[in-house]
Amino acid sequence: MKPLIRKEEIISSDKFFQRIHQAEADYANYWKEHTLWHWEFWLAVALSIIPWLVWIILRKRGSEARLLLAGIFGLSVASWLDFLGLVFGLWHYSGRVLPTIPTFLPWDFTLIPVTLMLWLQFKPTLNPFFKAVIYSALTSFIGEPLFEWIGFYTTAKWSVFYSFPIYTIIYLIAYRISKVKSFEPL
Repeated sequence: MKPLIRKEEIISSDKFFQRIHQAEADYANYWKEHTLWHWEFWLAVALSIIPWLVWIILRKRGSEARLLLAGIFGLSVASWLDFLGLVFGLWHYSGRVLPTIPTFLPWDFTLIPVTLMLWLQFKPTLNPFFKAVIYSALTSFIGEPLFEWIGFYTTAKWSVFYSFPIYTIIYLIAYRISKVKSFEPL
């Protein structure tokens, strides 16, 4: 079957793919030698597992589905924005659990969704905007600098002040998602 895209374009894009593939292979080798089984690897593994165990213990029984839906929203947005930040050279990571996408598993797939879910169920009657600002401040001004101090996260063209409104919006949308009343039995 003949593709709709011109053959020259396919060959041209293949050259970029080959360069990306080589960079990924080189990084995987670097990761095996400098990260795998080192202390930062084990810390990243712990940060990928322990928060979920904490959530299992502290979760509000009966609200797991709505909390998980809000958490998955946070996970999806965080990992997508994280990927974009990495591609555009705004930041990069060290000590990764895996040398692949997602860029930093503990942050995108654990810390963001778990902290969102716990924060949503903590004092649920407080003003959501107030909670969003506190959540965003803790994440932007304490979480990100802490990860930068550890060496997991290195900014190139980014500031925690850019993160603050993003986390605020993520929290507010996750809050709206957690309040959805359309959960019906299948």
